[in-house]
Amino acid sequence: METINKISVEQCCIHYSIETSFVQQLDDYGLIKISRSGKKSFIAFEQLANLEKYIRLHYDLEINMQGMEAIEHLLQRMQYLQDELRRLQNERG
Repeated sequence: METINKISVEQCCIHYSIETSFVQQLDDYGLIKISRSGKKSFIAFEQLANLEKYIRLHYDLEINMQGMEAIEHLLQRMQYLQDELRRLQNERG
């Protein structure tokens, strides 16, 4: 069955004590990906670390969705630049 590597959004929200609307907003902003099967929504296990990061940013630091989207963009950009720097250093020897 396909749900072996996924957890339902409902179970996830109960575990983390968060609202399903928060998880839906993360999906709407493209910060996590929710898959659907019938009427149920699921989050892949490999996305749980990102979900936990967004929970901390939103609930602990009170950062809104637009702020989290900007932070994620900057982190991805920083990772790209670090990878590029490593590649250039390897080319030089």
